[in-house]
Amino acid sequence: MWGSSGDDITTYTYSSELDIKNLDSSDADDGCSLKAIHAVIDGLTKTDKKGNIVNAVAKSEELSEDGLTHTYKLRKDVKWTNGDPVTAHDFAYAWQRIFRKKGSYYYMFADGIASIEGAQELSDKIDAGEELTDDDSNSMGVKVNDDYTLEVKTTVRVLFLDELLAFPPFYPINEKLAEKQENKYGKSAKTILENGAFTMTNWEPGSVAEFEKNESYYDQKHVKLNKLVMKLVQEPKVAVQAFEAGETDYAPINSDLVDKYKDDEAFKQGYDGFLFYISVNFQNSDLANLNVGKAISLAINRKDLCENVLKDGSQVAGGFIPFGLATSPDGVDFRKNSGNFTSYDKKKAQESLDEGLKELGKEQITLRITYGTDESPMDVFATYLQNALSKLDGIKVEMVATTKQDRIYNKQKMVILI
Repeated sequence: MWGSSGDDITTYTYSSELDIKNLDSSDADDGCSLKAIHAVIDGLTKTDKKGNIVNAVAKSEELSEDGLTHTYKLRKDVKWTNGDPVTAHDFAYAWQRIFRKKGSYYYMFADGIASIEGAQELSDKIDAGEELTDDDSNSMGVKVNDDYTLEVKTTVRVLFLDELLAFPPFYPINEKLAEKQENKYGKSAKTILENGAFTMTNWEPGSVAEFEKNESYYDQKHVKLNKLVMKLVQEPKVAVQAFEAGETDYAPINSDLVDKYKDDEAFKQGYDGFLFYISVNFQNSDLANLNVGKAISLAINRKDLCENVLKDGSQVAGGFIPFGLATSPDGVDFRKNSGNFTSYDKKKAQESLDEGLKELGKEQITLRITYGTDESPMDVFATYLQNALSKLDGIKVEMVATTKQDRIYNKQKMVILI
């Protein structure tokens, strides 16, 4: 829900169901942390208010004739909040650091995504459990030509590279501070340097994060706010109460509250641009069976889930690429061009399961659904999935409740995502 907290239009306060993990772009991998990083750090590019990619720290880009070498010229008026200039070294250091730290997003530099020269080899070494040397890090196709010139070489033409550069893993990091702080970097308001629109002035994990306008920001004329406040780890009901009291400008609500507020003028629906999916553990031989997988997919009535349970504007996922993410050169949505790969058919689901059980030589299989109770609407998804699968003869469902952090970093370490 969107509104205005009183007459103060220079302060924006919003509620978040999640906490900030940290402000280290080599490690932060949740929406709340990435939003905080966006507020305080600028990369080579950024998005404007219409969602278009525009230059940020980079003032220009030159592309080689073969489309494999991108040369970025950096602005000379971008400063870290300690007064140091932001240079090409800060980008090269940050990108290499992701590999040295074995950070969450090193795969994004490799083939199929950014496709930066040498990144796939580094990624393969990390996946094989090998330690990277300085020579390994320096082998990546990122070259500092001078303080304000960064050269990036790719193995193939990457037409969306500028879009990727607006994402936090590609942001710069002040090497001097990061090396001094070591593992404490980005863990508090005092262990990060900013070059973006805001500076973090206070961060109380699990409670609140406060930001003030960066007076040394190179583009501060376009920053209309003096202060940004994130209320952390707020349940939707608590967030709505704060919203109704005029204490916040934005409050996320869950499915339980949609019917109550859907006619309120402050109620807004929008697409967040992400996809919810099931992570399947294929090391489980039952789940590795093709017919069992088909049965699970066919048993989920996605239309009913979206319209009658979530009720938040979610759309049925016809494939792994959602609607509204990409269009062809002639303007047709990728999903429309590619067709749909999901459907609901309980009868066919049972037939597939029966075939799968026959192949496995079993009369019944037990599936465990692991979900975080602190990550809405995962709890709703988990319950809906439990009900859907329990309607099939031959499946027993066990629910495993945990936290998001435990789910991702412990229980799903060896899970293959589909």
